[in-house]
Amino acid sequence: MKVIFVCLGNICRSTMAEAMFKQMVRKAGLQDQIKVDSAGTSDIAAGSPADSRTKAILDKYHIPDDGMIARQLTERDYYDADYIIPMDQMNVRDAKNMAPAGMAHKVQGIYAATPGKEGHYIVDPWITHRFQDTYDSLLLPIHYFTYFLHYFL
Repeated sequence: MKVIFVCLGNICRSTMAEAMFKQMVRKAGLQDQIKVDSAGTSDIAAGSPADSRTKAILDKYHIPDDGMIARQLTERDYYDADYIIPMDQMNVRDAKNMAPAGMAHKVQGIYAATPGKEGHYIVDPWITHRFQDTYDSLLLPIHYFTYFLHYFL
């Protein structure tokens, strides 16, 4: 199974979600069954490392960032991934619009597996500068998504 987290530039939210989810997958002993990646709907930051403020939050919680480099979501990702998880409404719309025919169903918002939170999204910390809030907001949907996948594997 493969999961790709998506935001606009792939330097803040999606990289944070990728790192957090990878850690939970490792702790659950599912790293051989679940592959995790991240990408952006735009190529605006392609080739850049994760934002230093994202790295600072990951370091604070001892979560490795695995040297992630920003990249844009590709057509191949839709064929390789089981779930493409955008962070906000614009990213959901863009990821669905980028999808090859018959693949848009793989795009599910970040809170899709979180009971009572469907339709909620993660605000872009690049704009708000509130990276701790981003981490705190990602905890619940990442936890539920880990549980959801563990249950169905």
